[in-house]
Amino acid sequence: MINKLFLDSASIEEANRCISMGIIDGVTTNPSLFSKQPKGDFISHCRKLAEVCNGLPLSVEIFSSDPDLMFSEAMKIYKEIDYTNLNIKIPIGVGELSVIKKLSDRNIPVNCTCCFTYSQMLLAARAGSRYVSLFYNRALDSGENSNEILENTNNYIKSLNLDCEIISGSIRKTDDVITAWSSGSHIVTASMKIIEDMCTHQGTTESVNGFLQDFSEWIS
Repeated sequence: MINKLFLDSASIEEANRCISMGIIDGVTTNPSLFSKQPKGDFISHCRKLAEVCNGLPLSVEIFSSDPDLMFSEAMKIYKEIDYTNLNIKIPIGVGELSVIKKLSDRNIPVNCTCCFTYSQMLLAARAGSRYVSLFYNRALDSGENSNEILENTNNYIKSLNLDCEIISGSIRKTDDVITAWSSGSHIVTASMKIIEDMCTHQGTTESVNGFLQDFSEWIS
């Protein structure tokens, strides 16, 4: 299984930076991440993000809490952003499963989000989600075994040969990234801060500084 890394951010600057380095495979957003950006037009911002993504998967969440309105809102967002690899984020729920099914039947990829349990992940995958997203640390906080959930979901997807990938979000430290991958998550989506932390180690910093110090003494 290929370990994929997504950026969890609505920042065009952060997305552009990561993509220019060739280190991410997609971008996920949510309403809270958008609220941290300068105020502006939602669709225009999404289009700019899509342009930066340049073919990579981009997930954008609906902002209605009423399942009866979610489908029309999802269709509107999908059409207005008009991006080939756009995934509509729908939170898990009984009424929401029918929305996922309706979108999937129309070949509109869905990222089912806010999952905390194996049963939620299973139902979301069965309903036709292209991605099922586990809130890794929030699930741990609530007493769930996130690593077991990832392993069981991965086995379930394999057993039915579903066109579905697991995303682990709610990542708080670099070790979470590796553990989630090892437990069966196809994708980990992480903040810019976590991705930067993945590049650093005290030993690396000390070694590089030592090399430069030794060289400066030799060349002077």
